Amino acid sequence: MRIKTFYSLLAIAGLYSCNNAGNSTKGAVETPKQKLVANTDYKPAFEGQTRITAVTTTTPYKTDSLAGKLGKPWGIIAFPGNRLLVTDKSGFMQLIKEDGTVERKITGFPKVDDAKQGGLLDVALDPDFANNHIIYWTFSQPQKDSTNLTAVAKGVLNDNDTVITNPTVIFQAAPALKSAYHFGSRLLFDKEGYLFVSAGERSNLEGRKQSQWLNSGLGKIFRITKDGKAAPGNPFIGQKDAMPEIYSYGHRNPQSLDINPETGDLWEAEFGPRGGDELNLIKAGKNYGWPIITYGIEYNGNKIGDSIQQKEGMEQPVYYWDPVHSPGGMIFYTGDAIPEWKNNLFICGLSSTHIARLIIKNNKVIGEESLLADRKERLRDITQLNGMLYVVTDDGNLYRISKQ
Repeated sequence: MRIKTFYSLLAIAGLYSCNNAGNSTKGAVETPKQKLVANTDYKPAFEGQTRITAVTTTTPYKTDSLAGKLGKPWGIIAFPGNRLLVTDKSGFMQLIKEDGTVERKITGFPKVDDAKQGGLLDVALDPDFANNHIIYWTFSQPQKDSTNLTAVAKGVLNDNDTVITNPTVIFQAAPALKSAYHFGSRLLFDKEGYLFVSAGERSNLEGRKQSQWLNSGLGKIFRITKDGKAAPGNPFIGQKDAMPEIYSYGHRNPQSLDINPETGDLWEAEFGPRGGDELNLIKAGKNYGWPIITYGIEYNGNKIGDSIQQKEGMEQPVYYWDPVHSPGGMIFYTGDAIPEWKNNLFICGLSSTHIARLIIKNNKVIGEESLLADRKERLRDITQLNGMLYVVTDDGNLYRISKQ
């Protein structure tokens, strides 16, 4: 599983100012989706697929502001020595102590195209990191013709934790396009030691249609070996005109991946267009519909395609948001500090500027809570260290959430 541990995230239900303790039973923020006007009048495929009942955390907890001006953080994971490893879009990583002190900068990464949504993005430690010191990361890789693509690389961190040596690109989500958007880029190891990689469809019409093409790496979730090859058991191995690395397809911009600790299932969240952000239960070989079916519309208000939300052979989202949540990193909470959060799913919100806490039972969402809404920040990614939750924002802030 992703060494971006699972964490009880941020039950901050609209908490108070930095470094003040807050009790979520006071001033809890109702899920904004319950109040805001939807972009469409589309009907859900089943009851509870959207705008589920709002819930409130009752356990007291606190939030601390640990650091600011961290640059442009995108990914954060736990790191040995009670530290955090944080990626920066501009092309480096930082090791940060659990109290928020920046310990050192890590360099040596290949050049990135950091315009708009691009840059050095997610990171994962090799399951055998203690012995081999190998790190994996995703980045928007520039090409000679001014195009770019989502690439996965790995390298060895030196003994001083300051430089990546022998950086090697092991996988590319081709074809490259001229776009600064929708790189996907989440990384997650499964229990067998294979690596899930998400890739977006690059936010243009050329990439959009390729989400449905099995010979294209756009709009896909891949499952690969540590050397970037197709993982054994992948659904399209041996199929003509299909990339054997593909695990699922028909995605728009998937930036959220995690494994349900109760069931071992892979879950994903992705950006919809204007409305229609999705939470999906990912199954091997399945088609998740984009852009054929969607619960959203174009940013200019026009309908997308035939304006349908259901089609045989295409998977329905377990849950969707309209208005959007803009999902960043997400995790299932596995800690014991706040028992009511056990196995709940916490999804960072960018344009929504809050964390969505989802209670899931029998693969259905039965409750939603809005957390950290008072921060009014784009919440990018989350991790857990020593039972506490750590969150990075697009403003370069680092927060810690712990039991009061």
